[in-house]
Amino acid sequence: MLMKTQTIDMQTTNSKINDGPLLRRTAYERIEALLNTGALTPGQIVSQRELVELTDSTLGSVREAVSRLEAEGLLQTLPKRGLMVPSLDITFVRNAYELRKLIEVGTLERSAAAIPKSTVESWIKQHEELLEQITDEQDKAIFEVIQELDWTMHSKIVGAGKNALVDNVYRITAIKIRMAVQSRIQVTPFNGHRVINEHLSFLRPLAAGNLELCRMKLEQHINNSLTLALGGTI
Repeated sequence: MLMKTQTIDMQTTNSKINDGPLLRRTAYERIEALLNTGALTPGQIVSQRELVELTDSTLGSVREAVSRLEAEGLLQTLPKRGLMVPSLDITFVRNAYELRKLIEVGTLERSAAAIPKSTVESWIKQHEELLEQITDEQDKAIFEVIQELDWTMHSKIVGAGKNALVDNVYRITAIKIRMAVQSRIQVTPFNGHRVINEHLSFLRPLAAGNLELCRMKLEQHINNSLTLALGGTI
């Protein structure tokens, strides 16, 4: 009977040990989702207890997730006040976009060789269909579809290079880009047309194997996005 009890206790202990990394990862991913969706906004101050409630996680797992998020520049500790989502000053926005450009343009040749032509053609078709659906009225639903396609496609292009270190840096950078987009770029029919046409300007050369033109148009697209995020016009 004693051996059976010891076995059960050992199984419980092992389960808790195994659950540790899972709980930490879950807490991190849920806070990441709050940043990605704009539920946590630039300049907002939040406590660890509030993050526990928002993520339905344990305090210990949130504390460990916060340490990682601080190291990545996605949260800042304010003594005696709590945690702050970084404010979107000019340096923050510019640095995020410049790093994005270095990664996307720098890895394009390797990624282009790994992406099936059928995938690129599918992206082109999706963009062309969305272009026909945009009207002069602000249709929030269609713009959300465009934005999701935008982020997913760029991420898959970088991910095609299969470099885990690059992927992780790009993921963190993409969170910062999303924070800037949600806070600084107003969704309009113009922006919808702009994003789709700029995507098509580098997707079509990518499908045709014209990497030089693809690279030039991709860089121009990111530069335009940075200009708008900084409050400029194109």
